[in-house]
Amino acid sequence: MKSECPDIAIQQTTLGGKPVYTITVNEIINFKSAFGHKCLCTGPTFSLGSACQYSCAFCYVESVVQKHPEVQKLRAELDSKKLKFEDVVIVRNAPLDIMREQLTIGKPRYVDLQTPGVIFSSPLVDPSPNLQMALQTAQACRIILEMTNWDIRLLSKSNLLPEVARNIPEQFKHRLIYGVSTGTLDNQLARAFEQGTALVSKRLESLHWLQDNGHRTYGMICPSLPQDDYDQFTSDMTAAIRVDRCEHVWGEVINLRGRAIPRTCEALRKGGYQKEADSLLSVCDTGKKKAWEQYARDTFLAQTRHIPPEKLRFLQYVKPNTVGWWNQHRAQGAVLLGTAAGE
Repeated sequence: MKSECPDIAIQQTTLGGKPVYTITVNEIINFKSAFGHKCLCTGPTFSLGSACQYSCAFCYVESVVQKHPEVQKLRAELDSKKLKFEDVVIVRNAPLDIMREQLTIGKPRYVDLQTPGVIFSSPLVDPSPNLQMALQTAQACRIILEMTNWDIRLLSKSNLLPEVARNIPEQFKHRLIYGVSTGTLDNQLARAFEQGTALVSKRLESLHWLQDNGHRTYGMICPSLPQDDYDQFTSDMTAAIRVDRCEHVWGEVINLRGRAIPRTCEALRKGGYQKEADSLLSVCDTGKKKAWEQYARDTFLAQTRHIPPEKLRFLQYVKPNTVGWWNQHRAQGAVLLGTAAGE
């Protein structure tokens, strides 16, 4: 099925000051992703790119895509130009055509397009970092909406999700769920370790616009740093996202994958946030496993005091020696991840 709207391709040579590279892939939709364990979808996800316009210090995407043959081939060129993965944007060739093919002749037998479900975007790149990409995401959403009975959950660090919403036909409005993520309400602190993203205040304005105009929304409080007062932090965050208007709220401390911790600490120091860098380092230095666990528990318990248990989805990677505590708190919103959780 061909959508009425013309396809949108990303043709710029730079985005957000980064050079743009195009790679060829066979899949845009991952029909069986691990994001189902995070309750963000019922299994499927889609990504229109492989490296983002933004430069978040805690990003772990490189560790996910680095083994892809096309990314490995690109790596040699980047090395020759002394460019790091985070220095470039990687888009995918003909993503909407590939998506259509995956939903027709390339559909796995076990996938039922007519059974209601939720598909999530994006596990790799922001779906709306600029207007053109927001419109491309809207086009991708229209393909999914026309060819399946799935709802779509979008997550962004931009303030352009309303542009996606404006380009979705009214008949499909109820099948989109929009969220913006942030682990702080401080614009300058966020800018220190989330370079290139929209100001937090602008993200929240866009979330409020969606809520005020009858769109489905959810909250994403992550990645949240160690706090002096976890309860006050959570109270402020839940008020800012208007938790009463969110269908669900996800929470998570900073992810340990890849180079997230050292890069985030370095970015905080460069931004003038020495105290915050020291606090993060104090809970994740070698031998500080108990401090890390306490940081996660304090963050979670504060959220349980401000977010109804039926709405809270707190993501926590557990170990054999911690799984028991978190398992006892599933009813309050704990979502257990990792091999110790039985994934």
